Amino acid sequence: MPATTTDRDEFVRLTDPYRRELLAHCYRMLGSVDEAEDLVQETYLRAWRSYDGYEGRASLRTWLHRIATNTCLTALEGRARRPLPSGLGGPSQAPEEPLRGAATDVPWLQPLPDALVDPATVVAARGSLRLALVAALQHLPARQRAVLILRDVLAWRAPEVAALLGTSTAAVKSTLQRARARLDEVAPEEDLVVEPGGAADREVLDRYMAAFEHADLDALVDLLQDGVELEMPPNLEWFRGRKDVLRFLQARVHEEGGLRMLPTRANGQPALVMYARGVDGVLRAHSVQVLTVVDGTVARVTAFLDVEQVVRFGFPRVLS
Repeated sequence: MPATTTDRDEFVRLTDPYRRELLAHCYRMLGSVDEAEDLVQETYLRAWRSYDGYEGRASLRTWLHRIATNTCLTALEGRARRPLPSGLGGPSQAPEEPLRGAATDVPWLQPLPDALVDPATVVAARGSLRLALVAALQHLPARQRAVLILRDVLAWRAPEVAALLGTSTAAVKSTLQRARARLDEVAPEEDLVVEPGGAADREVLDRYMAAFEHADLDALVDLLQDGVELEMPPNLEWFRGRKDVLRFLQARVHEEGGLRMLPTRANGQPALVMYARGVDGVLRAHSVQVLTVVDGTVARVTAFLDVEQVVRFGFPRVLS
């Protein structure tokens, strides 16, 4: 029997509250906001097509996550992982030298604007959306990634995961053990996946932005940890240690007024959008930067040198 307008209205009313949660789930699986949004759309299309057969055999949330997970697993077949530069090689030892240029053939990890997910999702996720952890998840094979997210983030029971994947409970437990072991090898140190610090993080962000806008590198010295890391996809070079990071910045930040920064949030972390003033005096979008703040200092800066990411965060390409 053809679906009626009433059926569609009911489907939208019941399923739409889960859209942002599903986006977060697909983002953890894919590491790409662009692809996650497409797969959420595909999830809803598949769900609508099979809605007549749903019949409440599982909670609607579980049913939608099952469809979304299978959609992601299909999309991941034959796909390369989405890395950050620090996942592809060691740090550069030449901070004053020109960068080699963008590696456009790498499917880089993307930042997730907090505005695209519910604040409750960020809090309930217990750090699982933080940039460094999402990057670490990319090292896992797709099924290990799915099992770990379903068990450790969404708190599904092993039999539920087994039913979704068409395998045994024992196999799920074994897969989870291997996924956790691999994550321990590639995940950042524990202090890089701590919970957001609220007002304290915002204070650090404000000081960081002011230091850049005033070209005050001395102010950065007090903000950066000794082992701070700076990476700038799509550039392959990245830097570790306050000395090298400051040497890199010193060669590129020259005068007050050359940069403008606006605050935002990404992956449950403090973030900013940077604009750089051109020779014509116009401030043009430069990057989205995500900060990892630990104990009131900056432990990592990931600067996405991609104007399209600036637009995704809701900011203009040019500041008037």
